[in-house]
Parts: sequence; C-alpha cells; structure tokens
Amino acid sequence: MPLINARRAKRRGPRRFTSRDLAVIGVLLGIPILLDLALIWGPTLASIGLSFTNWDGIGDIHWVGIDNYKTLFSDYPPFWPAVRNNLLWVAFLGCVATPFGLLLAVLLDKGVRFSRFYQSTLYMPVVLSLAIVGFIAQLIFSRDQGALNAILANKDNPVDWLGDPELNIWMVLLAAAWRHTGYVMILYLAGLKSVDPSLKEAAAIDGASETQTFFRVVLPTLRPVNVIVGVITVIEALRAFDIVYAINHGRNGLELLSVLVTDNIIGEASRIGFGSAIAVVLLTVSMGFIVTYLVQELRGGKKG
Repeated sequence: MPLINARRAKRRGPRRFTSRDLAVIGVLLGIPILLDLALIWGPTLASIGLSFTNWDGIGDIHWVGIDNYKTLFSDYPPFWPAVRNNLLWVAFLGCVATPFGLLLAVLLDKGVRFSRFYQSTLYMPVVLSLAIVGFIAQLIFSRDQGALNAILANKDNPVDWLGDPELNIWMVLLAAAWRHTGYVMILYLAGLKSVDPSLKEAAAIDGASETQTFFRVVLPTLRPVNVIVGVITVIEALRAFDIVYAINHGRNGLELLSVLVTDNIIGEASRIGFGSAIAVVLLTVSMGFIVTYLVQELRGGKKG
C-alpha cells in the first residue's frame, strides 16, 4: 500500500491551480493591494508631487520647485517650534511613558493581588481617543475651573497650566503619556507571559539577582515586543494632532507639524502645495526614526 500511494503521488505531480483558484487569489490579494495603493501610497506620492507646486485646490497648479521648502525652513516661524515639540513628544513617550509601562507590566506579571482590576484600570485610557483625552486635560488643568488648581487651592493666583507656553506642553505630554502607558503595559505584559520560566530558574541557580535576571535574560527575549513598542511610540508621537487641537488648536506653545499641515491645507489660505511640503517633512522624519530603529533591532536579532 505505501508503494502504491507513492506511485500515485508521483503520477499526480504538483497541483495545478484552476481558473477559479486564480480568480479567488486575485480578488483576495488584489483588493487589499488596490486599497493600499489608493489610500496610502497614492496620497503619499501625490503629496510629494504637490510639495513642489503652488496650488490652492481650485485653480491651476504652478510648479515652483523647492521654493516651498526654502520658505518652510527660513521664513515660516511656526515650523521650528513644531519640529522641537514633535521631537519632545518622541523623547517623552520613549524615555518616560514607555519605561513606565514596562515597569507596570513587570509588577503585574508578578501576580499581585487584584492584578485584573489594575490591568483594566490602567488600560482603560487606551480606548479613549486623544481628542477625548484633550477634553479631560482641560477639565483637570483649566485655569479657572480646573481640578488641579482646586486641589492646590490656588484661587487667588491660579496657575494657567494650558495657557502658559512654558507649562502647557508638559501638561499635554502627561495626558498623552497617561494613555500611552496603558498600551505599552498590555504589550509588554503579553510578552512577559510568553517568557519561558526555565530561563529565570536557570539564572537564579547561577546566582543572578532579580534585576540581573530581568535585564540579561528576560529583556533580550522581549526583542520582538521592543520593536513593536518602539515603532508604535514613534508613530504616536509624530502623528499627535487631536489632543492639542482640542485644547487650543495647536497654538501658543503646542505647535505640531500635523497641525501646520492641517492649517495650511484646510485653512482659509488653502496653500495645498506648502502644506504638502510640511507633510513630506513629517513623513521623512517618521521614516527616518522607524527605519533606523528597525534596522538596529533586526541587526541585533541576527547577532543574538
């Protein structure tokens, strides 16, 4: 019987796809590819092309070369504060919110009492949009009716947490970090649950402390999670828009590149070419961060 089955398998050869199979594969692959081209790469390439033009969205398109970029870098005052704020978002979420989310995940992974309650409570802000988080921040940090000034009893000389350009960016970052921390916590908690317990036991037998075990054994095994968290952190920081727009339309110290893109393309000026140039700068910065991070992580993974 085994010999007969082997002869039959040899006689049949590789399975050939029928026209119906090819049609199904074409539909399953073609629709996502077309949607990706239409919704992602099409607008991206269009923005790159329009960034070299002067167009108000209605009249003729006029080619201006790199004039939009020259104006952007040398004669557009909100640009550099927006770049600084975007980089500050990346640094704060990456160096404060992300490590704090990892710390919470480690603590919850130890099996503390009421861990399910803590997980639900800490993850709850993730289901809120940044616009809602912005409105909540207004309720807390408002100068006249905010909860923080009421708690601090600053009725005579209330602090303008959201109106002072020296303070408002930090208040907004705290609100954004509140949401980001829960997301990072859940990702790392899932990664910690998949770590082989025998690795920790072997490290303990070798005399490693709990801290040494984490940094030398557990954290290297979380490399795939680190890549995901790093990319998500950069994307969240650079695409931030709704929270600052909900507070003061991204002005008076809360300027971001995404807000400048919206103001120029959708605003009264309708400078679509100039707004596209800002969008290309934002795209370049995003790709630079993400590609560099992924290359470093992949190289580290191959060495490990």
